[in-house]
Amino acid sequence: MASERNPFTIAKARIAKAAAALGLDAATTELLSTPQREVWVALPVKMDDGSTKIFQGFRVQYNTARGPAKGGIRWFPTETIDTVRALACWMTWKTSVVDIPLGGGKGGIICDPKALSTTEKERLARAYIRAIAPLIGITKDVPAPDVYTNGQIMAWMMDEYEKIQMECHPGVITGKPIEIGGSKGRGDATARGGIYTTRECAKAYGIDLKGKTCAIQGFGNAGQFAATLAEEILGMKVVAASDSKGGVYNPDGISAQELVDYKLKNGSLKGFPGAKEVTNEELLGLDVTVLFPAALENTITEENADSLKCQIICELANGPTTPEADKIIDAKGIHLIPDYLANAGGVTVSYFEQCQNAQNYYWELEDVQKRLDQKMTNAFKAVYEMSEEKKVSLREAAYLVAIKRVADAMKLRGWV
Repeated sequence: MASERNPFTIAKARIAKAAAALGLDAATTELLSTPQREVWVALPVKMDDGSTKIFQGFRVQYNTARGPAKGGIRWFPTETIDTVRALACWMTWKTSVVDIPLGGGKGGIICDPKALSTTEKERLARAYIRAIAPLIGITKDVPAPDVYTNGQIMAWMMDEYEKIQMECHPGVITGKPIEIGGSKGRGDATARGGIYTTRECAKAYGIDLKGKTCAIQGFGNAGQFAATLAEEILGMKVVAASDSKGGVYNPDGISAQELVDYKLKNGSLKGFPGAKEVTNEELLGLDVTVLFPAALENTITEENADSLKCQIICELANGPTTPEADKIIDAKGIHLIPDYLANAGGVTVSYFEQCQNAQNYYWELEDVQKRLDQKMTNAFKAVYEMSEEKKVSLREAAYLVAIKRVADAMKLRGWV
């Protein structure tokens, strides 16, 4: 079972299936299934108590046929190279499916961020950039925040890179604070992009979302914005949400903003007033119109997929659904918006940030949101049309759209 749940094994299996459907040759399929470059780095960091601790870090540049690598940096206690490979792989398809001129990359450090002080985090961030500095840059690879990293960490990383280069390079990192070259609209971009695709999915399949219910599994940045934007943009009612410590449920609805405020104040949703407790597993099986998995990989599996009662799944997390669960979901007639389409809003606005950094001209929030809406809407339509043409699921259609674009770029370059 462990090998079946290996995220990179899952990623490669899905590539193989799409490649066969597209009639790609063996060399093209093999190159699409292989990271172009990966680096393992040892990071000595001086801790606050005077000791030195060695952290393990990774950076994977998966495919650059369509442009420089792009992808976040995760800090996680159980980070593995295969997880980073899979995420870099998915980033390749993510940038391709929304049709932006970037490739896919990802980084990670094995650490427990909750056990680190602010000064230790800064030293770790700077150590990582010193280790990978020769490999990154606006024409090579542009990192961004991911799990347990944020704008402040990106600011330290950008500053360290600029110290090394001895000149300003705001575009080397995205997801920065607005004060030092970040883009307006980046904070809620991942969730907002997911909301736009949910809207388009509902239109395509004739589902009325206004006044209907949704549940959010995983209440970090993306989950919190999904809750507030589902109310604001889709007119939906949030009835349940959960985090790593448990969840809350009220079939009559819960104020999304009150949920967010409570989580930010208390660190978890546990004890939220006016709602009963619900486990993460129970939340997945609630009778709601839209389910937003917004936590980590392998959340929806063959063990729990049969309990799903939603009409639409919008995968805000990376890799939350296993291939075995996909088969059950398809059989149940649930419309699943795959992760690298559903959560591509983040990388799209990161791309906008790169454009603004290069121009040294910054857009207003309304411009960012309008451009994001256009990109996500066009991406969903391309995937939906492929799904209808080939009579396949939205996930399979998204792979066909994204992988064909990358394969075409590799062939034009003469790589295969």
